[in-house]
Amino acid sequence: MPTITAQEMASRIGTETVSDWVEVTQEMIDKFADATGDHQFIHVNPQMAAMTPFGGTIAHGFLTLSLMPLLASKVPDAPQIEGVKMGVNYGGNKVRFLQPVRSGKRVRGRFKLLDFSEKRPGQWQQTNEFTVEIEGEQKPAMIAEWISQIFV
Repeated sequence: MPTITAQEMASRIGTETVSDWVEVTQEMIDKFADATGDHQFIHVNPQMAAMTPFGGTIAHGFLTLSLMPLLASKVPDAPQIEGVKMGVNYGGNKVRFLQPVRSGKRVRGRFKLLDFSEKRPGQWQQTNEFTVEIEGEQKPAMIAEWISQIFV
């Protein structure tokens, strides 16, 4: 992975990176249901979910959003900012769940850098458009504008 400075990252506004594909398994969905207490049948009961228009179980919308770090880690040759001490979520400007991710489908993340600016010495704010694409589907599962704080 190439290493760049924070200033070099700021010059990359408008660039996109794309992750490798990751399968969303029923086990992932079940563990997310356990972690969040959201055991709605469309997520955890394959027999009942099969009777819905979804035709089977689907991932929680928030599970789809929470795949951001995993998918970011699967971007081949993603530039790494030198000297990063930590990064934290700051929040989202918007999140839209456009279509469900069915259990067993593969997804990938598309990250478009919208902004990368220094807020104070050693603290940078990064805004990405994060799109979760579903293999074989025209419409993405989700689009979010997400903000992170990067400390160098």
